[in-house]
Amino acid sequence: MQASSLIIVIVGLFAAAALGYFAARSAPKKQPAGSKNTLSSAGSASQSESDDPQGSGTEDADIMTGAGRAVAQESGSSASDLLERLRDAIEHIEQGVILCDDTGAELFRNQSALRYIEARDGLVLVEAAVEELMIKALTGRSVRREVELFGPPAQSFVVSAQPFTDGAGLGALAIVEDHSLRRRTETVRRDFVANISHELKTPIGALGLLAETIRDEPESEVVARLAERMIVEADRAAHTIDDLLELSRIEFGDETEFDQISVQSVVSEATARIAAAAGHSGIEVVVDLSPQIQVLGDRRQLVSAVFNLLDNAVKYSPEGSEILVTAVVESAESDPQELPLGLGPSGLSTGDIVRLSVADAGIGIPRKDLDRVFERFYRVDRARSRATGGTGLGLAIVRHVVSNHQGNVSVDSIEGVGTTFTLSLAAIQPLQENS
Repeated sequence: MQASSLIIVIVGLFAAAALGYFAARSAPKKQPAGSKNTLSSAGSASQSESDDPQGSGTEDADIMTGAGRAVAQESGSSASDLLERLRDAIEHIEQGVILCDDTGAELFRNQSALRYIEARDGLVLVEAAVEELMIKALTGRSVRREVELFGPPAQSFVVSAQPFTDGAGLGALAIVEDHSLRRRTETVRRDFVANISHELKTPIGALGLLAETIRDEPESEVVARLAERMIVEADRAAHTIDDLLELSRIEFGDETEFDQISVQSVVSEATARIAAAAGHSGIEVVVDLSPQIQVLGDRRQLVSAVFNLLDNAVKYSPEGSEILVTAVVESAESDPQELPLGLGPSGLSTGDIVRLSVADAGIGIPRKDLDRVFERFYRVDRARSRATGGTGLGLAIVRHVVSNHQGNVSVDSIEGVGTTFTLSLAAIQPLQENS
C-alpha cells in the first residue's frame, strides 16, 4: 500500500472511530469549529473551489464508519486505547486533519492543522476555507478548494472536506495539504524547460541562418567569416548540452564513488584544464594549499566543481589579473551544525572542515544577485556571459556537487573588487594515517 493511501486509511479509521465513539457515548462539551478565529480578508490570495466527483475518499469514509460502531461496542478502556493510538499516529502526519460532529462542534485537530490554519497573515484565509467547507460537508457534499497565498513567500494549500455518515449523519472531516513545495518545484521545472529551449534554439537557429547565407555567398572571405561564426555557435550548443549532461549526471546519477582524495590533486587537475583559457587572457592561477589536506569525495565531481569555479573566475576577470586558489582546515567545534552530515569525529572525519576557496579580482556580483547565482541558467550579465561562452549552468553544477558531499558553498563579492567562492567539506585523516 502506498504511503498516501495508508494515511487516508488511518485518518478515515480515526475519524469514523471517533465519531462513532462520541456519538454512542455522550462526549464532553466541545468547542464549536472556528470559534476562536474570525473570518478575514487579510492577505493577498486567490481561491478556486469545486465539488469532488470522486468523493475524495467518501466511499472509504462510509466503509470506515463501521469501525466507529465497532469501537462504540467495545468496552470503554479498549475503545479509548484504540482512539489514543490512532490519535498519536495522526498527530505526526504532514497533512492537517480537522474533525467535527454533525452539529459542527470540533472534536479534533492535529498539530499540522494548528500550524497551517492559525489565524495570522494570509493563513486566516485557509482557516476560513476549512470552516466553509466543513459546513458544506455536513450537508452531504464532498468539496475541495485551492487557496493561493501570494506572500512573500508564496504558499499554496489544498483544503478538502467530506461527510462521514452511517445514514443518520455523524460529522465531517477536513484535510489541509501544503502544496507550496510542489508548486515551487513545478515552477522551477517549467522555467528550466523554457530556458533550455531558448538556450538551444538560439545557436541552432543561428546555424541555420548562417548556413543559408553561405549557400548563396560567392565571396570566399565572407564564407570563411561565416563558417567561423558557425563553429562558435556549434560550440556554444555543444557546451550547453555537455553542461546539461554533467548536471544531470551529478544531480540524478548513481555513479558517485567516494574515496579519500587529496585536495591538491583535485585543484591541480582543474587548473590544468583551465590553463589554456587563463593563458589566453594573461590570467595567472596561483595555488596555495597543503598537500596533506584530504577529503572524502567523488574525484570527478570535485574536479568538475573546482573547474567551474575557475572557469567562472577567468570569464569575469580582467586580462593580466590573478586568481587565487587556497585551502585551509578549520575546526568545526565552534559550530558543530556546520560539519557535513555522516562524517562526524567517530568516522574518518577529523571533526574539522576544509575551506577550499577560489578568489578573483573581477567585476564582482551585485548584492541583489548573490542569492540567485546558483540557479540554472541565471546570469548576472547576460551580454557578457554570451560573449564569453557561458552556459549559466556552471554554478548550478557546483551547488549539486557540494550537496552530494553534504557540504556547502558560499559566495562573497564586492562589485568592482572581486568575488570569492568557498566550498566547505569535511576533512579526513591523511591517507598514510589511515593505512
